[in-house]
Amino acid sequence: MNPTAARLVAAIALALLAFVVCGQIMPLMPEGTDFGYFTHVNMAIGFLVGWRLMGKRVGRGLVPGINNGLTGAAVLVLLGLGLQGAVEMFRLAHRNVYHGPFDALAAIFTIALDYFFIMAVPGVLGTLVVGGVLAGLVTEAAGKRWK
Repeated sequence: MNPTAARLVAAIALALLAFVVCGQIMPLMPEGTDFGYFTHVNMAIGFLVGWRLMGKRVGRGLVPGINNGLTGAAVLVLLGLGLQGAVEMFRLAHRNVYHGPFDALAAIFTIALDYFFIMAVPGVLGTLVVGGVLAGLVTEAAGKRWK
């Protein structure tokens, strides 16, 4: 996994997208929600997805670049929902909410789906689509400029 300018640009672009989207999601959550490292963790996920997924798929053209950005944004959302669902499940597991390990594992998906429905508003989804397209375009441009 060679470091390239395209990988760095993709990583920074998705981390920035995660930062913006986290700022949009926080007001949608219930009052008094403790976010802790929510933004930082999601930005780290964005950085890793940009570096590992988007950065290696550069140099295929404009439309594949846009698809690359949209794929990166979608993977960012899926991993973010999964991780945040797991964190919430562990928080609830400490309160002995679940009857067994399989209930707890199933709860991860239920919680992640609940979080998706909270964030599935036009403003957030639009930001993800536009941000994904822009991330793909700047990554593709970086790949062409700095080989």
